[in-house]
Amino acid sequence: MHAHPDISFFGVNDGSRDATLSILQNLHEEFSSQFQCVNLTKNSGKAEAVRQGMLTAHQTGKFDYIGYWDADFSTPLEEIDHFISFSGGQLTHTLVMGSRISRLGSQIRRKMKRHYLGRIFSTLTSYILGLRVYDTQCGAKLIASEEINTLLDRPFLSKWFFDVEILARLIKKYGKDKTYEIALEIPLLIWNEIGGSKLKIMDFIKVPLELLKIKRFYKI
Repeated sequence: MHAHPDISFFGVNDGSRDATLSILQNLHEEFSSQFQCVNLTKNSGKAEAVRQGMLTAHQTGKFDYIGYWDADFSTPLEEIDHFISFSGGQLTHTLVMGSRISRLGSQIRRKMKRHYLGRIFSTLTSYILGLRVYDTQCGAKLIASEEINTLLDRPFLSKWFFDVEILARLIKKYGKDKTYEIALEIPLLIWNEIGGSKLKIMDFIKVPLELLKIKRFYKI
């Protein structure tokens, strides 16, 4: 954290019964000015844990942008600096999304099988949203603070695809044309797949139904 003194962190314990809460509390004690612990007494799933963590950060009134990063840091925190430099030195978009595009000059390390499943998912998502989006599921996103209440004011429908719902809520408020202007995908420089994901390949069978549920609910 000493490498990022201008960033505050909110670690969320999602009702875990292991040592997660103790680890987060120790981090708060060591980095009290930078690290806050959010403890959810009941396990509510990743979507709600992310939502509660971001709402807690927003309630402080201190931040221009509030984001969420996977705790395994498959996306290094240094990518925040890349987000800013990519945007010309200052973030101006409502939603900034990391995108895992393997290209010259990048280090995107991902199993081929999951890459192709991701491409199928993104194709379905683009069709459902009516929006050209390359990678909704990358766990590295920043949201302008003034839109936090709009995008996170209520729990998500989907346990795993809340990233898609954030885009759906943006479309619902601003329309698709405006969403193209205020949302930005930035190709990551570095991303490393780390094992342990709870979302299994068989879960992809449920993807079309989950996406249709989102489309019907938000009427987009």
